[in-house]
Amino acid sequence: MKKEVGSILSVFKSKQKADELLLDESGVVGDKFYAKDINRSVLLISQDSYDLAKKAGINPPSGSLGENILLSFNPYKLPLGTKIKIADVVLEISQNCTLCNSLSKVDAKLPKLLKNDRGIFAKVINGGVIKVNDKIFLKGEN
Repeated sequence: MKKEVGSILSVFKSKQKADELLLDESGVVGDKFYAKDINRSVLLISQDSYDLAKKAGINPPSGSLGENILLSFNPYKLPLGTKIKIADVVLEISQNCTLCNSLSKVDAKLPKLLKNDRGIFAKVINGGVIKVNDKIFLKGEN
């Protein structure tokens, strides 16, 4: 059983906006973090993080939080091991994203502001191509 939870708003490869992403078991093909750490191969960020920054008077451009995939829903409370299906791609939530110094390059207040809302990492279980506007499903037990 699958439950639709949202859609892809934007996709990025090494902070560059793209029309689509090719993913395989090593991550986002062509990304600077490709094949570096399987549990940190794809960074998912919710539009909520950008909205939170805007409410605090910070207006970071899309992609500046380091995401590979910008989502229309907030996945931050999903338990580790949760599987997400986008087109033919299956991602598994592997860990919460830690804060890094690159956020302070956007604005010094951003790391503290997004402490619990930075994003989550996922590893690729099943590769394929994903695009903007693709629907996102939580993959239940079959």
